[in-house]
Amino acid sequence: MQMNETNQQWARMRFRKNKVWVALDSAGDPLVTNGKLLIKYQLDQKHEYRVLPKHVHPLNKSEMAAKGTSDKAASERGRPVFKEAQKRDNKNGVIHVYTDGASSGNPGPAGIGVLLRYGDHEKEVSKYIGQATNNIAELEAIRAGLSLIRNHSLPVRVYTDSAYALGLLSKGWKAQKNRKLIADIRKLVSAFKDIVFVKVKGHAGHEDNERADELATSAIKREIRK
Repeated sequence: MQMNETNQQWARMRFRKNKVWVALDSAGDPLVTNGKLLIKYQLDQKHEYRVLPKHVHPLNKSEMAAKGTSDKAASERGRPVFKEAQKRDNKNGVIHVYTDGASSGNPGPAGIGVLLRYGDHEKEVSKYIGQATNNIAELEAIRAGLSLIRNHSLPVRVYTDSAYALGLLSKGWKAQKNRKLIADIRKLVSAFKDIVFVKVKGHAGHEDNERADELATSAIKREIRK
């Protein structure tokens, strides 16, 4: 662990294939702000980068030994920083909402899946929504997840693998279709004091996102079997 001239603590870790410096909080853990970590390639450089925690990992044992590293952030089991950051978020009262939508055909029979986690509490939604496009299903999953939250003062992190939904709800994209649905969700989003949308890669082994996908697809399968 090292400190720069602003007294910010930094730890040596790995971002993708590069060794970088990761900003730490007062407890010596990676500092997570709006779902991202702050990194530098060199401590004395002025430019800083914001990156997703899933791309940052502790150095392996040989790298730690070579550098004499004993950072608290570098766990001996080498778990991704994302898991550690998520645990701290849970302790800090953050609601995590994992969402996914699926359709068998586009449009076709569609379902939504939601996994909502708050501390040790979990709630799942697996619902058939009728004939719809995949984009509509993705949006409906987000609406369903946010509708479950009663306390809008708590920080919320919404995870989706839909670039379409992410663009419309967090990047200011103009709605060309599904305008009523999008307007309803935007109104719902505006009620939260601290809400961040996080893009996750679909079907890439992210456990909670895979669960949301399973909930969405199982809703369609149940309907088809009727």
